Amino acid sequence: MRRLFGPLFIATGILHFVIPRVYEAIMPDWLPAHRELVHASGVAEIAAGAALLHPRTRRLGGTLSVATLVAVFPANLHMALNAERYEAVPGGRAALLARLPLQLALIAWARAAARD
Repeated sequence: MRRLFGPLFIATGILHFVIPRVYEAIMPDWLPAHRELVHASGVAEIAAGAALLHPRTRRLGGTLSVATLVAVFPANLHMALNAERYEAVPGGRAALLARLPLQLALIAWARAAARD
C-alpha cells in the first residue's frame, strides 16, 4: 500500500498541468498567481512522488510530500468554508469538511511511504 503513494502523487501532479483550471478554481482568492502556484504544486507532487520511488531519495520524497500536502491545505480549507462555490462536488459541504482530516491521513501515508 505504501508503494502506491509515489505513483499516485505523480499522477495527481500531472493533473495540475492537464486540468489546471480545476485546481485554480479551488485556490483561495487571496493567493496571487493562481496558474503559477498550480504548476508549482504540480511540479512538487511529481518530484515528491518520483523521489519516493527510489530507496536513496525515499526520505526526501516523503518530506517533500508532507510539505506539499501542508502547503495545499489552505485550498481544502477554502473549499470547506465556501462550499456554496463548489456545489458540483459530490456530497456537498459534508464531503468538503471530510477532506480536511483526510489530509492528515494522506500525511500519514506519505510518512509511511518514506520509510525503508
